[in-house]
Amino acid sequence: MGSTVILDLMGGVALLLWGLHMVHSGVVRAFGADLRRLLGLALKGRFRAFLAGAFVTALLQSSTATGLMAASFVTAGTLDLAPALAVMLGANVGTTLVVQILSFNITLVTPVLLLAGVIAFKRGARTRTRDLGRVVIGIGLMLLALHIFLGALATTESAAVSSALLGAITGHPILCMGVAAAVTWAAHSSVAAVLVVMSLGAAHLISPTAVLAMVLGANVGSALNPLFEAGQPGNLASRRLPIGNLVTRVAGCALVLPFLNPIADILQRYEPNPARLAADFHTAFNVLLALMFIGPLDFVAAKLRRWLPDQPKVADPGTPLYLNSSATGAPAVALVCAAREVLRMGDVVETMLRQAMTALLTNDRKLVAEISRMDDAVDSLNEAVKLYVTRMTRDSMDDRDGYRAMEIISFSINLEHVGDIIDKNLMDLASKKIRRGITFSKEGETDLVEFHQQVVDSLRLAVGIFMSGDMEVARQLIAAKAQLREREFALAEKYLSRLREGTPETIESYSLDLDILRDLKRVHSHICSAAYPVLERAGALQRSRLKDPAFGRRRVAAKRLPTKPIVP
Repeated sequence: MGSTVILDLMGGVALLLWGLHMVHSGVVRAFGADLRRLLGLALKGRFRAFLAGAFVTALLQSSTATGLMAASFVTAGTLDLAPALAVMLGANVGTTLVVQILSFNITLVTPVLLLAGVIAFKRGARTRTRDLGRVVIGIGLMLLALHIFLGALATTESAAVSSALLGAITGHPILCMGVAAAVTWAAHSSVAAVLVVMSLGAAHLISPTAVLAMVLGANVGSALNPLFEAGQPGNLASRRLPIGNLVTRVAGCALVLPFLNPIADILQRYEPNPARLAADFHTAFNVLLALMFIGPLDFVAAKLRRWLPDQPKVADPGTPLYLNSSATGAPAVALVCAAREVLRMGDVVETMLRQAMTALLTNDRKLVAEISRMDDAVDSLNEAVKLYVTRMTRDSMDDRDGYRAMEIISFSINLEHVGDIIDKNLMDLASKKIRRGITFSKEGETDLVEFHQQVVDSLRLAVGIFMSGDMEVARQLIAAKAQLREREFALAEKYLSRLREGTPETIESYSLDLDILRDLKRVHSHICSAAYPVLERAGALQRSRLKDPAFGRRRVAAKRLPTKPIVP
C-alpha cells in the first residue's frame, strides 16, 4: 500500500514537471524571440519592466528563464540594474497566475486539453500551431498530475506514518519553509512546488499555517536557481540581479513569517479551501512584495553595486593601441602607427604559433580554445589596420609612402592568414588528436618540434624584415623557405619508411603528421611573403623558379610521394 502511494506521488511529480517543461518549451519555440524582443523594448522604466516581467513569465512559466534573459541584458550593459530588479518582481507575480488557474477544480477539461493539444501537434499545418499544441498538452498533463496527487494523498490521510511525519513538520513553520525551499530548488520550479503544497493542503495532511510556510519556502527556493545559473565565474557583478532577487524574497519572508498564524486565521475566514488558500497567499505575497520594493529599487541597486563591485576590465587584445586618428594628416607618422600595430599583431601570432605546438603535444583543450580567442583578436586588428591605412591613403602620398602602405597591408593580411591556418587547421587537427586518442612516436614528435621551430625562427626574420627592410635578411628568409621545403620532403620520406617498418605510433599518426607538416608549410609561405617586397624593390627576384622542362619532369618524378598511408 505505502509503496504504491509513493510510486504514484513520484509519478505525479514527474508528470507535473514534464507538463511544465512542455508549456515552457512550446512557448519558447512559438514566441521565444518575440518575448525576448518585447522584454528588451519594455525595459525603459521600472513599471513597464515590472509588467513585461509578469507577462513574459506568465507565458513561459519560468521565472528562472526570465531572470536569465534579464541578466543577459544587464551583463551586456543594455539594461540598468534597477529595472532588471523590477523585471524579477514582475516575474515573481507572473509565476502565480498559472497556480491561480490550476487551483480551481477544472480537472474535467483535462481530456479536452489533451485531445486538442494532440490534434494541434499532429495535424497542425504551421510550426507555431504545433508549438501551441505542445503548450496545451503540457497544461493537460499538469492537471492530470494534480488529479493523481489528490488521489494518492487521499489514501495517506489515514496512514499513521505519514500523518506523524507531516504532523511533526507542520508544527515548525521554519522547517516547513526550509523543506519547501529545498524541494523547489531541486525541481527548478516554484509552480510545481506550490501545486504540491496545494495538494497536501487539500488532502488535509498539513495545517493552513504549514501551507503558508511552504509557499514562502517555494518563493525562496525559486530565487536560488538563477543565483547558480546566471552568474559568470569569478565575476561578482554578474550576480547582482539574482542576489537582489533573493534578498527581496528573503526580506519579504522574514517580515511575514512571525505573523503566519494570524494571517492563516484571517485568510481561512474568506477562503476555507486549502488549495485556494495557498494560491491566494502565493499571489498576495508576491504582489505585496512588488509594491514594497518597486519604490526603493534604486537604493537596492546602489547597495548591490557597492557590495558586488565591477570586475576590473581586462584589456581586449583585439582593440588597437597605436592607430592614432590624429596622425592621418601626416602620412609618415600614420604609417609608423600602423606599423606598430602590425608588430603587435605579429606578437599575438607568434604566441599562437608557439602554443599551437604545445596544444598538439599536450592535448590541452583549454589551450585550443584560448588560441581561437587570440585568432579573433588578430582578425579584429587586421580589419582595424586595413581601414586605418585605407582612410589615410585617400590623400596624396609620394611613392615611398605608397609602397610602405602596401607593405603594411600585405604583412597584416598574411599575419591574419597565418592566424586562420593555426586556428582553423592546426587546432582542428589538435581536437581530432584529442578526440581519437592519437599519440606521436618519440621520433615523430622530435621531427615536428624541429620543423615547427624553423617556422617560428622564420616568423622572427619576417618581423625583422618588416621593420628594417634589410635585403640580406630577406634573402636569408627566402633561403629558409627552400630549406623548409626540402625538410618537408625528407620528413615525408622518413615517415613513409617508418610506416613500412610497421611502427604502431606511425601507423596511427601518419596522416596527422603529414597534415601538420602541410599546414606549417602553409604558415611558412605566408611568413616568407614579407621578403618579396624588399627583394622586388632591389631587383633581386626572377620571374619564375622553373628551369628546363625536361629537368623539371625528372625532378618531380624523383620527389613524388604518396599522400595516403600505405599499409605494408
